[in-house]
Amino acid sequence: MARNKKARTSLSSKKRKKERPLIEATHFTKQEIMKRVVKLFEENPNRVYDYRQVAYEVGLKSTQQKRMLIQLLDTMAFQNFLVEAGHGKYQLDGRSGSVVGVLERRAGGKMVVCSQECAEEIYITEKYLNKAVAGDTVRIRLFACRKDRPQEGQVIDILRRGRDMYVGKLDVKENYAFLLVDDKVMTNDIFIPIDKIKGGKNGDKALVKITDWSSSDRNPVGEVKEILGASGDNETEMHAILLEYGLPYNYPSELENLANEIPSEIPEREILRRLDCRGVPTFTIDPKDAKDFDDALSLRKLENGHWEAGVHIADVTYYVRPGDEIDKEAYRRATSVYLVDRTVPMLPEKLSNELCSLRPDEDKLCYSVLFEMDDNANVLNYKIKHTVIRSQRRFTYEEAQQVIETKEGDMKEEILTLDMLAKKLRERRFQLGGIAFDRVEVRFEIDESGKPLSVYFKESQDANKLIEEFMLLANKTVSEHIGKKKNAEGKAKTFIYRVHDDPDVEKLNDLSRFISKFGYKLNTAGKRKEVTNSINRLLSDVKGKKEQNLIEMVAIRSMAKALYSTEARGHYGLSFDYYTHFTSPIRRYPDVIAHRLLDLYADGKKSVNEDEYEEKCKHCSEMEQLAANAERSSIKYKQVEFMQDKIGKTYNGVISGIQEWGMYVELNENKCEGMVPIRDLDDDFYTFDEKNYCLVGKKYQRTYCLGDEVVIRVKKTNLDKKQMDFELIEKL
Repeated sequence: MARNKKARTSLSSKKRKKERPLIEATHFTKQEIMKRVVKLFEENPNRVYDYRQVAYEVGLKSTQQKRMLIQLLDTMAFQNFLVEAGHGKYQLDGRSGSVVGVLERRAGGKMVVCSQECAEEIYITEKYLNKAVAGDTVRIRLFACRKDRPQEGQVIDILRRGRDMYVGKLDVKENYAFLLVDDKVMTNDIFIPIDKIKGGKNGDKALVKITDWSSSDRNPVGEVKEILGASGDNETEMHAILLEYGLPYNYPSELENLANEIPSEIPEREILRRLDCRGVPTFTIDPKDAKDFDDALSLRKLENGHWEAGVHIADVTYYVRPGDEIDKEAYRRATSVYLVDRTVPMLPEKLSNELCSLRPDEDKLCYSVLFEMDDNANVLNYKIKHTVIRSQRRFTYEEAQQVIETKEGDMKEEILTLDMLAKKLRERRFQLGGIAFDRVEVRFEIDESGKPLSVYFKESQDANKLIEEFMLLANKTVSEHIGKKKNAEGKAKTFIYRVHDDPDVEKLNDLSRFISKFGYKLNTAGKRKEVTNSINRLLSDVKGKKEQNLIEMVAIRSMAKALYSTEARGHYGLSFDYYTHFTSPIRRYPDVIAHRLLDLYADGKKSVNEDEYEEKCKHCSEMEQLAANAERSSIKYKQVEFMQDKIGKTYNGVISGIQEWGMYVELNENKCEGMVPIRDLDDDFYTFDEKNYCLVGKKYQRTYCLGDEVVIRVKKTNLDKKQMDFELIEKL
């Protein structure tokens, strides 16, 4: 494989005082010439050059390089980056230029650059990528806009690689190896010298670091950093999924040891400085397999006849101090990651499952919000206090649900009263414009080796909603506690908020057009409350219908993504003006930030630096998205694994996605999704109608649209790509 040497440069010139590189012609690539030419014209936008002047300015000497330059200048003029200011003379086209942005991959492999310098996405075809991959920060040259076509461009410089570590399968030859990378991530496999494979065998999954990617090489060169194991092994595949998104799959042993040294006993002086809530009836409700109980509820009747409902959150910041090694690692991770068969924690197990877990019959330190409420769930007063609590009972959601349904069982008075208050809080939230997204979640029953045995669906019941409403109330109250207190300039102290922007009107209109095919209507105009009420009616109307999952999925896609910010922009989905994350510091770092800022401001300290905390918000949002991607990837892997022994079987399903390369079908029985390739639809020539979410036959006008019911046969499964191919039997 060819490897280029470092280019030699000369930094002197007798003819001009200005220093310029004079690189030997044999070391210039077309991309390097283009990059220098773009820089020259952009730095001198009003100057006119002929090709000889350009060649001199960028350091070209050989005839071959000058011929290449002439062709390049003609192409740049044709693409309207330059204009001809006379025969053979060129000047920067004032309407054109270059921008910097991040390269992202869209469905189907389309590559786009998102830049703050450009309002729209810029499409980059494969031949103009110039070895850039998704995640890279690049400078691109804009092509002239063509009517009814998206803005296009060409990568001229890679300013920063988004990543240098990749996961894939080793293809080991006699004297070298390749890492076969998922083509959704990178289209070029990574060349590995045989002495850099670290004992890896053919077919092993490995983590490889790119060490070089010269302009003359088609493939990057790398070295194996870690052998994960044999492809198909559950541990190997789960670790590979985590590393694919740059997420760790274990916890550093030195930090586990550090956590193990933290004393379990709570000092008496610490208890004395806190509000003692150990005598108040308190309990937790969590999934049956949970070990980290980071929230508890309490309830007692006050002398004035009102209720005191307590939301008690594990006081992680008592044990994890700012800037210590455990805190640094928690910030790097920013969130626990939940795959199908495991949790990769943000904190060491000693903290998450023991010291900070609100286990029954143990004294625990908490940060609590205590609400004084009447029978109509109106909050009359609240306190935010450091407390010590003692949970009397650990409930699973199933156990708490049984108490609600039968009105019998442990702590029934407390659970039933809190359930009554929660239902009133929920009803009021929806009346004010909150959206009722209660999606069915796919879960797997797996054996000891991680193999999926069956698929089941998890639905939110009253016990789940009880916890949800009080967590929402605590998060809302804490954010208002800081955000509503303004100084003389009308500015609140810097805080961390969970924000959810209003949906794009065009996306709502697309949703409205789509659901009309099923006979539903959506109001996309008018006041926010009118729109959200219309969305809620839609979500209520589709409950129990075959199209429920599909319409809910499309509705969610029409919404903006929730993220963290120091700007209190409100939360559209909840219809809250102020909202934060306070209730899960064991598994979310933003909650740790919220706890610390509450303490800081309670002590009368000045506001923290907004720019510094906006960077923290950005980091936490990015890590949350990576964790969500890894979770979805693990679900997809298990779905394909579950279907491996079902090749040849037929299922009823619903078309859940349409693209130019085929249609995706979600099976009614188990929600597994596969694709019917368009090349397999051999009864006609089908084209993609993007506006109407359809494939349309050119000759017979037969259509396959999003939401259509079909019968399919499982054709093949591909675990490496987490993909299934279906064969269409019939449209129902």
